[in-house]
Amino acid sequence: MLSRRLASSFHVMRRARPRTALRQVRWLSPDDPDPDPNDLNNINDPNMNGGYINPPRMKRQFRDPYADWDDPQERRNFGEPVHEDEDILGMFSPEEYTHTSPGWAAAQLFMFVGAVFGLAGIVSLFYPDKPSYPRDFEDGLEEELGGPGALRARKDGDPV
Repeated sequence: MLSRRLASSFHVMRRARPRTALRQVRWLSPDDPDPDPNDLNNINDPNMNGGYINPPRMKRQFRDPYADWDDPQERRNFGEPVHEDEDILGMFSPEEYTHTSPGWAAAQLFMFVGAVFGLAGIVSLFYPDKPSYPRDFEDGLEEELGGPGALRARKDGDPV
């Protein structure tokens, strides 16, 4: 009985729920009057920053360090508007390297890797290898390695 009651209540709940539209069409027709400039939506304010006028996007590290700034560390004057991406454009953001181009940096990286592998190749040519055949010692150097019961070296006739 409980299963029938649950099945019927699920069916009732399913009917009571409003159906949502599968698709919503939104557009701005050209014959609409000009929208209110105080109505800041995505069409009037594409940056969605509330009508705030941003200064030009320029990192503070590229400003003149010898100019007469009110705040010389941040290179800005009192009352100057702050860009909305101040955390990215400020002096304490990661430094932007403009010393080399990406192509020259890749060339330097490949030159370094080539130098390391070249040096390793030269060392491997002149570095002495281990002997190709292990040496045999008479009596296995038993006395020299600690006497009877000690781990002994190879003796003639031992398996290789």
